[in-house]
Amino acid sequence: MNQTLFWALFTLVVVALLGLDLGLQRRKETISVRKALAWSAIWIAFAAVFGVVLYFWQGRTASLEFATAYVIELSLSIDNLFIFLVIFRYFQVPSNDQHKVLFWGIVGAVIMRGIFIFAGVPLLRKFDWLMYGFGAFLIYSGIRFDAGSEMDPEKSSALKIFRRFMPVTEDYEGGKFLVRRNSRVYATPLLVVLLLIETTDLLFATDSIPAVLAISLNFTVIFASNICAILGLRSMYFALAGMMEVFEYLHYGLAGVLIFIGTKMMIGHYYQIPTRVALPVVGTILLISILASGLRKLKAFNHEKH
Repeated sequence: MNQTLFWALFTLVVVALLGLDLGLQRRKETISVRKALAWSAIWIAFAAVFGVVLYFWQGRTASLEFATAYVIELSLSIDNLFIFLVIFRYFQVPSNDQHKVLFWGIVGAVIMRGIFIFAGVPLLRKFDWLMYGFGAFLIYSGIRFDAGSEMDPEKSSALKIFRRFMPVTEDYEGGKFLVRRNSRVYATPLLVVLLLIETTDLLFATDSIPAVLAISLNFTVIFASNICAILGLRSMYFALAGMMEVFEYLHYGLAGVLIFIGTKMMIGHYYQIPTRVALPVVGTILLISILASGLRKLKAFNHEKH
């Protein structure tokens, strides 16, 4: 398949799905769990179809690398959802406006990560010793990993700088990001929330992009896995928002994934852990943390019942 034709079709499908999503947003419908699960299934199916296409286009290795990178990116992106929940609760964002913030936040995330990937892949191909630095950083991040439950949005440096240069209204203004009053432009709390969502994703990208680079330097694999994972993040938020507290130990699993991938990068010059091994390891780490969370909640429920 021609590279230009492939990316043209990929972009066309993504834009079409985002356009449909934006159309639903303009109808100002409340996103139900059922609808969110349906959209999550659509985005996961899109990633699965892409993996099949990649298998016939570039072979089994590229397809396996994509699957591994997608699982890693998706699992690390899930932790973003905990941060989003804290931000939305702190600023008491109306449920109808959460969809709009997440939509534009994800569009911004796609652009930022595209820049990261365009810069990171050529650097690693030219200076492969950077793998050691990225690996050490991931191990360090895994050791210090926190799900963000104690995050205080008001302590954000980006927010403090923004408020220094831009006045902010006290109340929401009907879903608007900016309003004009007395010939002066004011930001609304909704724009403040969008700023925090973007800066949070930027911080998480410093972990997730190196983690994916440890799996492959194939630009198609890296970029597509990031895009597929991020695009499904908005619908996944609404699907999981009511169940966030169930995954009490998930951040331990995510920390384990970062440490494993960091170790993979550090020893890559001496021993290459095959993708067919890395994928089951990542899946097993996440599954154990999810099952442990479920058992913890079940035990607590039975204790309260008695």
